[in-house]
Formats: sequence, structure tokens, C-alpha cells
Amino acid sequence: MVFLVQENDNYNVKLTDLKTVTNRKPSQLELDDMIFAFKICKHVKSNAIVLVKNKATIGIGAGQMSRVDSARIAALKASDSKNDPARAKGSVMASDAFLPFADGLIESAKAGITAIIQPGGSIRDDEVIKAANDLNIAMVFTGTRHFKH
Repeated sequence: MVFLVQENDNYNVKLTDLKTVTNRKPSQLELDDMIFAFKICKHVKSNAIVLVKNKATIGIGAGQMSRVDSARIAALKASDSKNDPARAKGSVMASDAFLPFADGLIESAKAGITAIIQPGGSIRDDEVIKAANDLNIAMVFTGTRHFKH
């Protein structure tokens, strides 16, 4: 028999933890929303993607085998909740772990996100940062991941 043992996730992200890695720096509103979104992420089953707009959670994708599927579900939930396909426009995205590929970022960009908070640490961080820069999306790294199973 195998057991997974996890300690409580007591990490609370602060502005001083954030490292902007893109050409575009996030606005203060985006920073406030990203910090809120990252706090929500720690309570969502991995692979968690959370969309937040004006300090309100508008979409969550959770527990998927693929982070890009979580991104698609979060965008779908944002639009379904108010029957508004443009509801995610201007929102921010949080990921509980690093983005291993740019595909999740690209899916969320289609929904209209403007900024991303994620731990960073992928061997493909440069590719993800380039995609964010190409799409004019601000991105910050926290250096710490959440992981709930």
C-alpha cells in the first residue's frame, strides 16, 4: 500500500515575493487580482487554473490531467456562469504550479486574460515568457508552488 502525505500549505503570497518576468509589468489592479487568485489556487485540486477579475473568482479549472484542459475549463466556467463569452476579458490567471508549456497561457489568452501569476521553474520558462511577451501579457513568478491532491 502507498500513501501520499502532505503538510498544510500555509504559504501566503506577498507583493515582495513576486518577480516580473515579462516586458509588460502588471498594473496594481492586476497585482491585487493575481495575489487573490494565487491564494484561491492553494485550495483547488491540482492542476489548478483560477481566473479572477476585480477580486472575484470567475472561473476555475481543477483536477485535470492536463494544465491546458484546466485552462480551457476555467475559461468555459467564466463564460458559462453569466452566459457571457467575453466575461474573462481583462481577468488574470493563476496556476498552482509552473506552466510546462505555453499552451495553457495561449488558451487563457484566447479568453482575454491580461496577466498571469505562477511559480515558475519549468525548463521551458523561456518559451512561456516569450509567448506572454508576444501576447502582451504580464507575468510574475512566485517561486513557490501549491500542490493539492
